[in-house]
Amino acid sequence: MLADDTLDVLVEVIDDADAAFQLVAEALRRGRRVVTANKAMLARHLPELIRLQREGRGTLLYEAAVCGSIPVIRTLDAYFSTEPLRRLTGILNGSSNYVLTRMGEDGSYYSPALAEAQALGFAETDPTLDMGAFDPRSKAVLLAAHAYGAFLQPEQVLNLGIEGISAVDVAFAASQGQKIKVVAGLQRLPDGRVTVLVTPQLIGPESPLYTVDQEFNGVVIEADFAGEQFLRGRGAGGHPTGSAVLADLAALRQGFAYQYAKAAAAPTYASDLEIEIYLRTDEDRIIDLLDFSEISEEADEDEYVVGYVALENLIRHRDTLRKYGAFIVRTGRLRPISVGTELAEEVSA
Repeated sequence: MLADDTLDVLVEVIDDADAAFQLVAEALRRGRRVVTANKAMLARHLPELIRLQREGRGTLLYEAAVCGSIPVIRTLDAYFSTEPLRRLTGILNGSSNYVLTRMGEDGSYYSPALAEAQALGFAETDPTLDMGAFDPRSKAVLLAAHAYGAFLQPEQVLNLGIEGISAVDVAFAASQGQKIKVVAGLQRLPDGRVTVLVTPQLIGPESPLYTVDQEFNGVVIEADFAGEQFLRGRGAGGHPTGSAVLADLAALRQGFAYQYAKAAAAPTYASDLEIEIYLRTDEDRIIDLLDFSEISEEADEDEYVVGYVALENLIRHRDTLRKYGAFIVRTGRLRPISVGTELAEEVSA
């Protein structure tokens, strides 16, 4: 297909990220127009792919890679290309959101809820990418490029999943009048730097994300002048993805291309922050490893603690946290690592 000059558009929707990169990169070198849904490939190679499309005069569109049927990439690139954004928060993975919804609805345990999601086609046979928050991390990397002009590597972004969640955690959230959702939080700090987090988070009724359940995705965009915008739609399943691919094909016919207008003045990425978390673990070494700077709540019977931890410690030890089945939820509060004042009361507000 690459060698056939009569074919001017390549649609790539395969699972293998490495093979997808080779196909997409070569198509762009040849000046082809490309539509892809491969968020893992894009998150790893986006700067190079942008360079290739400029050199080869091709076009690369990938709305289907983020949030299924929600047109969030084009909204950011076309509508908010010149407006500063305070923050962008979203539920970007329908599979994990379905599991969390079922656990909250009827007290289901994690394993049966996951099996149900797999049976309905919302979760893969190997659920690691979805439940470990690797999938929404890739999507958050793509959103950072369009929301702020920041091109990040996936490893820079904290991602923690829900594999270790239990009924105790769901009950804790409910006691606070909140739900647990896997949330990608992109935020501009007061000093102009940007940070990105992808973890379970406590979400209250004041947030539009509170009612985003089942396999749906939702994105809240907070702009300096336009205020708050909320997008909601199906984020898992073949039809929502196919809808986004079809929309990109139609956009190619109209000559649409991403502009990456904010890349010329990309902000610095910040990780020297403390975030407030709820941690449940039966391993004391985990608490010692994370080195809490402040603890506000502790419950020995339920084996959880609430307090502030350095973001860099969470990034450094995330594999150890998974290994020992520790479960972490952020409250939405964060602050500079050297100052006790909060930068944001609620990242998802």
